[in-house]
Amino acid sequence: MTNTPDLEYTITRVLDASREAVFAAWTEPERFSAWFGPHGFTTPVSLISMDLRPGGAWSACLVSPEGAKAPLGGVYREVSAPERLVFTTGDPDNQEGAVASVATVTLTDLGDRTEMSFTQEGYNTDEAHAEAAKAGWLQFFDRLAEHLA
Repeated sequence: MTNTPDLEYTITRVLDASREAVFAAWTEPERFSAWFGPHGFTTPVSLISMDLRPGGAWSACLVSPEGAKAPLGGVYREVSAPERLVFTTGDPDNQEGAVASVATVTLTDLGDRTEMSFTQEGYNTDEAHAEAAKAGWLQFFDRLAEHLA
């Protein structure tokens, strides 16, 4: 595998919810559970942990329709409610323990709506895996929009 630390992309969505509600969806386990994961997967609240402070760890375990578990996790680098969240996210296929990437969520208040900008960068993976991660996040954000609607 070729490491490509310069891979980066940004996904921007306008959500029909206040900035506070979007931030809560990212930072409250009960809300996070409702949308975090691709279509068909669940993320049980009992398998979510959030130590919401810089240096605090987060983890969540996605469960496929067949019952297979995919653990994800990382460390919060910045927690600035309700406008910004920065965290690392590991690659469950990477057994060397290297940080896969850094994700930055920026929330802009548009009155009764919120613009969410999600940037993922600094991959410790190859381009194909990065594209698969982006495709996954697009599904996550479809579910987030449904949850907030």
